[in-house]
Amino acid sequence: MKVALVGGTGKTGRAVEAALTRAGVETHPLGRAAFADLAGALDGSGAVHLVAPNLHPDEPSYVRSVLDAARAAGVGRVVYHSVASPYVPAMPHHVGKAVSEDLVRRSGLDWTILQPCAYVQNLLPALRSGELAVPYAVDKPFGLVDLDDVGEAAAVVLTTPGHLGATYELGGPALVTTADVAGAAGVPVRRVDAEPDTHPWLRAMFDYYDEHGLPTGPVPLAALLGRTPTDVAEVLARELGWQELPALRPGIG
Repeated sequence: MKVALVGGTGKTGRAVEAALTRAGVETHPLGRAAFADLAGALDGSGAVHLVAPNLHPDEPSYVRSVLDAARAAGVGRVVYHSVASPYVPAMPHHVGKAVSEDLVRRSGLDWTILQPCAYVQNLLPALRSGELAVPYAVDKPFGLVDLDDVGEAAAVVLTTPGHLGATYELGGPALVTTADVAGAAGVPVRRVDAEPDTHPWLRAMFDYYDEHGLPTGPVPLAALLGRTPTDVAEVLARELGWQELPALRPGIG
């Protein structure tokens, strides 16, 4: 089976491609240029993994166009990359994914929906700078997840039976705070104001994080992987080239 990766040139698409390649599955990464004839680009694929561009102004329209193209090309299977807690009225881009989930569920295709938490990898640029400065409270809980684990989970649902009609929240093995991550990395942490030109949807997200964080549980991801999800310390050691695991002592249960 060949799997078309819509949004396959971004970091999530590349992680899914790598996991599918390890599983011996042929992939067809598709970027924006493919939308000139998306049905043609999808022809011959047995499934589609769909991730929309970050902060797309109309994600439901984008998703609808991919679903239409998949049906026209005779592709019967779709895995949609959504987000943890998609229906949060305070976060417009999350709501766009909630609406898109509804489109996927009513598409007539065989579907699975993945709802990952924020990636540990999102914090790496700041950690490499020597200070973890974020525009939200540093003591709120997050189920930070390894991007490689998310890619592997997507490969599992695309290549093994039992996942049709399923929605899986994908969180790391424990709730951690930004302060926990900074402590493990041995760098200072502080809350800063968002830049003046920050997208309003990102500002809304930071405001939400300021109050609630983004907690998720580990059980669905562990079940898909057949192992405990990779914890933050392991991700930091791997991505930053450390020889020893840093100490990570989450301040929350």
